[in-house]
Amino acid sequence: MNILTLNVGSSSLKFGIYRSSGDEPVLVVDGAVETGEGAHALHYRTADGSIQRELHLDGEAAPLPALLELPSLETIGRFDAVAHRIVHGGPWLREHCVIDRDVAARIEAASSFAPLHVPGALRWISRAHDAWPELPQVACFDTAFHHPLPDLARVLPVPHELRAKGVERFGFHGLSCESILRQLESPPERLVIAHLGSGASLTAVRNGRSVDTSMGLTPTGGIIMGTRPGDLDPGVMLFLLREQHCTNHELQELLEHRSGLRGISGLSADVRELAASDQPLAALALAQFAQSVAKQAAALAIVLGGIDLLVFTGGIGEHHAPTRQHVEQLLRPCFPGLATRVLPSQENLVMAAHAQRLLSTGQP
Repeated sequence: MNILTLNVGSSSLKFGIYRSSGDEPVLVVDGAVETGEGAHALHYRTADGSIQRELHLDGEAAPLPALLELPSLETIGRFDAVAHRIVHGGPWLREHCVIDRDVAARIEAASSFAPLHVPGALRWISRAHDAWPELPQVACFDTAFHHPLPDLARVLPVPHELRAKGVERFGFHGLSCESILRQLESPPERLVIAHLGSGASLTAVRNGRSVDTSMGLTPTGGIIMGTRPGDLDPGVMLFLLREQHCTNHELQELLEHRSGLRGISGLSADVRELAASDQPLAALALAQFAQSVAKQAAALAIVLGGIDLLVFTGGIGEHHAPTRQHVEQLLRPCFPGLATRVLPSQENLVMAAHAQRLLSTGQP
């Protein structure tokens, strides 16, 4: 079984091609497509070594034919399935599943929960269907790992009747969390996973189960992120609307694209650019980010009754040592024996494994 995984994030498309003969899927090719002004940059690696290509292509769908031209496809042949990362399935979709018309409609209905992610994933589902109308497609939900959360974490402090409309804590980066558990030979009882990237969240895991997490109803809440503010005094939003400083659409734009590291620094959402800058606001953005991570980790320690292990993952968590060191420095006075690890987020591998299992057994 040859499986293509498409992982649409808030700032890039990650992809993987896996081959499976019944056991664990084996990586053939993986990489990412980053979109800039007028160009797509395709980076990928194969079993033969690391290769980098930069493609200058027109049109949003241009990366798909480029993926089909990767050299490794000549050796493995056609795809048997396509698996998609779906950030939010709303209150209706809580388990990974094969996509049919009903599932696609319910994913579309969940777009308002995660407007940065779900519409993009739907576009790639449509493109994959156009390219291979006969292939099964699988939806892998970031929220599935967290379901069901304990009521203590799941229920938000709003009127009870709003829960019937789907207002509750869902939790995200679940595929990343699952990949961390797969990599830990013997996961500790009290584990905190810090997925730090353009989108960022922390999750408390007790005995392999999510019991609390920083994001809530949507992926906008929690800690500071690249362009999202995380938890923000709702009075700020009420003030902006009440005084007509922005419209509903402008408020969404502000919260999704102009806040977080970019908003604090006035410069960039990229920690590499901020770290290279000599601007005081760039340093402030990095310091606030590290402190928000440490504060959330300490809060989750209350939920777990301590921390046996803190795992850093995600683009920042894996590759930006100064941020990790700052977080650890802030936590050490309260947790002098804190153990930490850095592990890669293997969302695509988890997606391929779920697709293989679903298509082989039909069981969620």
